Amino acid sequence: MSTISVHDTHHDNHDDHAHGHHHETFLSKYVFSMDHKMIAKQFLITGIIMAVIAMGLSILFRIQLAWPDKTFPILESFLGHWAEGGRIKPDFYLSLVTIHGTIMVFFVLTAGLSGTFSNLLIPLQVGARDMASPFLNMLSYWFFFMACVIMMSSFFIQTGPASAGWTVYPPLSAVPKAIPGSELGMTLWLISMVLFVASSLMGGINYVTTILNMRTKGMDLWKMPLTIWAFFLTAILGILSFPVLVAGVVLLVFDRSFGTSFYLSDIVLGTQILPNQGGSPILWQHLFWFLGHPEVYIVIMPAMGISSEIISVNSRKPIFGYHAMVYSLIGITILSFIVWGHHMFVTGMNPWLGGVFMITTLIIAVPSAVKTFNWLATLWRGNIRFTPAMLFAIGLVSFFISGGLTGIWLGNAALDINLHDTYFVVAHFHLVMGSAAIFGMLAGVYHWFPRMFGRLMDKKLGYLHFWVTFICAYLVFFPLHFLGLDGVPRRYYAFTEFEFMQKWLTVNVLVTWAAIIAALAQVAFLFNFFYSIFRGKVSTQNPWEANTLEWTAPVERIHGNWPGEIPTVYRWPYDYSKPGSDVDFIQQTTPFSETMSSNMPHDFEGNEEAEEIQKQWDAVNKPSQTAE
Repeated sequence: MSTISVHDTHHDNHDDHAHGHHHETFLSKYVFSMDHKMIAKQFLITGIIMAVIAMGLSILFRIQLAWPDKTFPILESFLGHWAEGGRIKPDFYLSLVTIHGTIMVFFVLTAGLSGTFSNLLIPLQVGARDMASPFLNMLSYWFFFMACVIMMSSFFIQTGPASAGWTVYPPLSAVPKAIPGSELGMTLWLISMVLFVASSLMGGINYVTTILNMRTKGMDLWKMPLTIWAFFLTAILGILSFPVLVAGVVLLVFDRSFGTSFYLSDIVLGTQILPNQGGSPILWQHLFWFLGHPEVYIVIMPAMGISSEIISVNSRKPIFGYHAMVYSLIGITILSFIVWGHHMFVTGMNPWLGGVFMITTLIIAVPSAVKTFNWLATLWRGNIRFTPAMLFAIGLVSFFISGGLTGIWLGNAALDINLHDTYFVVAHFHLVMGSAAIFGMLAGVYHWFPRMFGRLMDKKLGYLHFWVTFICAYLVFFPLHFLGLDGVPRRYYAFTEFEFMQKWLTVNVLVTWAAIIAALAQVAFLFNFFYSIFRGKVSTQNPWEANTLEWTAPVERIHGNWPGEIPTVYRWPYDYSKPGSDVDFIQQTTPFSETMSSNMPHDFEGNEEAEEIQKQWDAVNKPSQTAE
């Protein structure tokens, strides 16, 4: 009880503070805001801008792959000396691939997804006035913003951006004179990533603290929506794994600038033998992938939580197997730390160790499969409403299944030796991580847009956006599996270099056109998003008839979320279509005394007061039959 009293005191103080926000300046309201809802919008819009840039980069290198021998004078107009004569230079091609991957994995799918929805939903869904530390929250956005600016600034330097791949393997990343992209561009990449990790840690600590300490009265862990469980476990993953990347980066900076040899040994540069001895690039791979594999789940778990919520709301059914869903998220969180070696089967690791990593990789498929089956069971015979958000959530399930199945191939050490670093890997992770997470993010944008801006996005444009993007995503990534099975390596500048690759040129043309059409479909989304902020149809307080707490707060912007007392929670968040109820949704704030006809015995576990009320009601309405 003592925790509740402290918690209530905090809310009262914060409430008084919230009413003092009448004289906000433009800077304090929109720029250096400490309101979690505004910070969520900042993360979202920055993430959208970075996604558009990354998409543009991918179109540039897809054009190079589809038409390697053609010249496009317009490219020289845009890219200057990087595309002299209308053809992208090989060095710059590597930079495009590197920065595209970095932006998508870290700045869009990590910061854009978690930063937006963790900030928006954690205080609203657990019943808190704001984050535990609003100031730290503001700092986390600005560190992220600075990381984006520094990363993009590398396009405006003479030697160009980093070009060692998004995994920045040594020696390309450790020897500044290796290639042009190993020079200042690589240094800017490293600075940007350290700022990004600082942002992620500030955000993650805030999310965990808020969820553990600031839940409203009645909101125990088993009454939290699956979104909050996903954000909570994602934040824990980030706090434990991101510092390892910083340690690796510090050693890389030492190798680049101070003559150490953590990652370097026996390097010959042109005719010069470098003095480095005793290091190993494999050490970087261990450190990078110790973050890199949890990073995959840092990307996908928030999208899973968002989709679970949206599928339940729009199926008008309770989520199937709530406890199993939570335990599977916990299982993924734990197992993700002991599978990183499956990225390194071809590094010469001991076969016995490879076998261990193979087994843990196959085991982690189990909680992922549990989630998939539970989504399908929730959809089964549901009264489904096909809103744009619901379509994107179902799209996530589709990509997660089709991309996840190929993960079983790559998790097998013997098969991976043939498929490693081919287009099969590109196809796999773009489906299971890239496309699935992007679709989860878009589902969240369509679903919580009314909560963010008080207006609705246009449905017809939403349907157009979904179908074109969904079809084109499969047209882009599914054919790449066949290139990989044929042994076509990734990151190659042109398919004309080797005779066996030339037969795939026509497939590359198809893939590139699909990518261009998919990019054009995002114009419909961008127009819909920014137009609807100002001119969209005004939303009601609870447009989707959902149960969770965020829909009980008024639509107008209040720093503090609820104008009066914070609502008390009585039930779990998935009471949809409950037998005996007059309506098909019962909000978490509805006491059991108001829903006597639909109460179930398991509703009262641990709640003696509600149990007593139900017994009295049963005694009046269901008199026991006297024994004959």
